[in-house]
Amino acid sequence: MVTIQSVLLALREQLAAAGLDTPELDARLLAQAALGMSHEALFFNPDKEVSESEIKALETMIQRRLQHEPVSRILGVRSFWKADFKISSATLDPRADSETLVEAVLDAVDEDALLRILDLGTGTGCLLLSLLQELPHATGTGIDISAETVGIAQQNAESLGLADRSNFMVINWREMTATPLFDVVISNPPYIADAEIETLMPEVRRYDPYTALSGGADGLDCYRDIAALLPRLLAREGTLFLEIGATQAEDVKGIIGKAGLSVLQTLTDLAGHDRCLVARYIPRLEIE
Repeated sequence: MVTIQSVLLALREQLAAAGLDTPELDARLLAQAALGMSHEALFFNPDKEVSESEIKALETMIQRRLQHEPVSRILGVRSFWKADFKISSATLDPRADSETLVEAVLDAVDEDALLRILDLGTGTGCLLLSLLQELPHATGTGIDISAETVGIAQQNAESLGLADRSNFMVINWREMTATPLFDVVISNPPYIADAEIETLMPEVRRYDPYTALSGGADGLDCYRDIAALLPRLLAREGTLFLEIGATQAEDVKGIIGKAGLSVLQTLTDLAGHDRCLVARYIPRLEIE
């Protein structure tokens, strides 16, 4: 008889032998999905028999993981902030580091304010929708160049009950003209220098969309685009929140400064890396 306990042990050993970083967690998450069981059910039923069809489903998942496909992509869902978000091959797989931006916005705004939020390059919609979960009177617009990505974001909005306060559109931001002005503009743009993409972990370079990673020769192209757009997007009293790469703070500050904004804060992620810039249209002397 093949039991849950024996299956989990075999999966952990197989994943560990392949050099994957989190074999125990990966094995548990894949087993939960294949068996249709919660973490608690797995834990309290170690001797439950696993059927042949369940073993085959698990074997398929494990083979995908051994090719370094992230567990989140195998399952089609990623936990972010306080919710699970549907992902697809067209979307960036959200990282916990990006929660730094969500925290930055929540620390900076009044939770009862009637805010208009714009998310440039929305992907799964995780940033915008996480903010709308916390800001009950805010509304938001997310734009992305990919129609499939926008469809995923809309599905996430519906599943979270936020479709009435969010709007997702297929737009190339380089072609944006006049728009309503927003109180908050957020973005996690592509910011990897093209030459560095091949050096990334296989979970990233093989499975995240190239267009969601590529920031041009120096990784800063999208920041230049956003800076040029800000006069048409950000209200004079509004605030800009940008996710950045760990070594890009000074370069992005320079780009934003040329657009007439002053950087108020540079926030770090849990690893201590620069991760988010907060900027506004105010004279530099007022923040010294």
